[in-house]
Amino acid sequence: MICDNELLNIAKEASQLNYAPYSKFNVGACALFSSGEIYKGSNIENASYGLSLCAERNAISTGISNGETILKKIAIYSPNTILCYPCGACRQWIMEFSKNNDNDVVKVILEDKNNKIKVFTINELFPYCFKI
Repeated sequence: MICDNELLNIAKEASQLNYAPYSKFNVGACALFSSGEIYKGSNIENASYGLSLCAERNAISTGISNGETILKKIAIYSPNTILCYPCGACRQWIMEFSKNNDNDVVKVILEDKNNKIKVFTINELFPYCFKI
């Protein structure tokens, strides 16, 4: 299985493929699904900010579009900030596609200012998510 460092490196590569002419805030993500397949995504902005697509949702939706259903891990990286936490909408998406995972625990992989990997569960980052 691919290691956390490899996922983070793919997220770093993806952060260079973004379209962020307005914020100049580059983000890349790499999503690992239960099949072992990985999908990367970068943020894609729009002049109407509400229509922008975060890197995390881009990576997850690419996986879902390819038949994936169970997210295991997601690495997120931005050269613009340390510990690039997912926004609230992305946290909800991560939780949505973790619901069939063992114990509903998706690992969220980030990098700190010392280039050290920090791993959180989605439950730690989003303890009171919307569930039906």
